[in-house]
Amino acid sequence: MKGFTAALLVGSLLSLSRSSNKAWPPHTVCRDGNLEVLYQSCDPLQDFGFSVDQCSKHLKPNLNVRFGIILREDIKELFLDVALFNKGSPILNFSYPICEEDLPKFSFCGRRKGEQIYFAGPVNNPGFEILQGEYQVLLELYNENHFTVACANATIICS
Repeated sequence: MKGFTAALLVGSLLSLSRSSNKAWPPHTVCRDGNLEVLYQSCDPLQDFGFSVDQCSKHLKPNLNVRFGIILREDIKELFLDVALFNKGSPILNFSYPICEEDLPKFSFCGRRKGEQIYFAGPVNNPGFEILQGEYQVLLELYNENHFTVACANATIICS
């Protein structure tokens, strides 16, 4: 019965979002005196949760993150595309394989449509300092068939 109630709630929320045709609300990833990171889902049918444990201009090599979403697509393979902009000009663009069929890096690799992904743990990244300015970041997770799993428009404000 609990599963049915949860499915009914999720279905109601999705139908409300479709009927209202409004964008998802912006979410705050982190905020401190010098840094603010916000994101908004760019998928009109689905929002997701994301947060980090550290909010500092000095990004450490192992960043602890939390991410949660209910899958609308299978993910035998999963890829992340990131595009970074400053004042509309591209700064950085890269792709990263998160799940490859022969080399799954995370426990959620291979999950199926309708299942939930919840990841909480460290993500390896190069440590660096975020320079002063306002940046826009477009993030897209997509599967082996190029179907969008999740996407977000993020804003990083560093003073």
